[in-house]
Formats: sequence, structure tokens, C-alpha cells
Amino acid sequence: MAGQNAINWFEIPVEDFDRAKRFYSAIFAYEMPEWPMEGLRMGVLPHTDAGVGGTIIHVPGFYKPSQDGVLIYLNGGDDLSVVLDRVEPAGGKVQIAKRLITEEIGYMGVFTDSEGNRIALHSPH
Repeated sequence: MAGQNAINWFEIPVEDFDRAKRFYSAIFAYEMPEWPMEGLRMGVLPHTDAGVGGTIIHVPGFYKPSQDGVLIYLNGGDDLSVVLDRVEPAGGKVQIAKRLITEEIGYMGVFTDSEGNRIALHSPH
């Protein structure tokens, strides 16, 4: 497994797809594309073709937003303050303001999204 990513894909559960799509489109300042699939709705989060990607996903009865499970760190760009500053105006809540992990690792922040999921951000600055 050396040289490979520990994560290949992730899905963030949402109860109200349109509300969640507006939230993530607002905090990342982009128009979220949707992938049409039978029985569910997926909105693609920003990522490069070669990088680890993920979606917001609505599958009635299969997923439930959570504060208690795994904590996913999304890419906050060069300075996660830009994204974190958009969280509350978009309908989320900042739980942990930007703070230094270590000089080598960079910074982190945590927020609750519009659906009640606990999500983290990471950036080098």
C-alpha cells in the first residue's frame, strides 16, 4: 500500500439534497455538478481527476447525517479561512475555528454542514 492514498472515495450523507448542494456550492464557490444515478442523487465535490474525490449523496433510508462518526477532512485550499468564513452565511456552523496542527502538517477547522454532518477542513496556511 506504500505510495497509495488511504482513502479512495467518500460520500457525505444529506437529508435535503438541494439545500446541501446550495451549502457546498456556496462554501467552495463553485457550481456543483450532479451525477445522475437511479434511486439516489449525488453532487460531486471539487477534486482533480487524479486526486481523491467524493460526493454529497441522498439515498432515502440508507444514509443518515452524523456528528458521531468518521471525520472527513476536505481540502480547504491554500488557506482554509476562505472556505470556513463562508460556512455560517451558507447555513452551517463553525465548531472549531482555524487552528495550527503543526508547522509541518498545517491548519484545520471543523464545521457542521447544512445537514448536521461534522466536517473538517485542512490547509497548509
